[in-house]
Amino acid sequence: MGHTGSPGGANTPNGTPGSEGGISDRHNVGVATATTVDTGHAHPSVNRPNLTSVGTIIWLSSELMFFAALFAMYFTLRSVTGPDFWSEKADLLNFPFSATNTTILVLSSLTCQLGVFAAERGDVKKLRGWFIVTFIMGAVFIGGQVFEYTELVKHEGLSLSSDPYGSAFYLTTGFHGLHVTGGLIAFLLVLGRTYAARRFTHEQATAAIVVSYYWHFVDVVWIGLFATIYMIK
Repeated sequence: MGHTGSPGGANTPNGTPGSEGGISDRHNVGVATATTVDTGHAHPSVNRPNLTSVGTIIWLSSELMFFAALFAMYFTLRSVTGPDFWSEKADLLNFPFSATNTTILVLSSLTCQLGVFAAERGDVKKLRGWFIVTFIMGAVFIGGQVFEYTELVKHEGLSLSSDPYGSAFYLTTGFHGLHVTGGLIAFLLVLGRTYAARRFTHEQATAAIVVSYYWHFVDVVWIGLFATIYMIK
């Protein structure tokens, strides 16, 4: 009589389906295959940092040190002249007007970022729209500062050379105003490039992002200046 296989087909050659040996063999093959796939990416790619962004951040760090020196000058003069004198001069400022002007500048940071999102999507039309709105809001802020300076000089007699408070006020806010003006010029350059070029390129998107870094920076600096000059007396 011929030899019959054991129950369950344990001696079935090569492990036929349904046999224990077949299940074990296929399981081992599956593990080996999975192991091969998992170890196939032993050397992941490494992305280099964007040199333009890194350079911009380094430059803004130096600008931060410049404004830190202005803050130090402000508090030094305040401590030398005394809190009573400083508080008396601070009362000459138009807080509601400056708060409104500050709100406009802070909101311009939001519109600027919306323009960056459009640039990242390659939507040049929305980029132009949001950057134009940002430019207008920044120009309104500068116009408000000029109006405030005029009112202080004409009606309050507060000028750059009138007293230590006037010197500290005009130097800190004036240098910030120059930085905002520089940002407005940068917006015009970015917008001009988008209109002059036939197609929207990666370089133009990078330029828009760099300008947004700078604009956010001047906004944050102004928030610090506003709190220091208009709120701390």
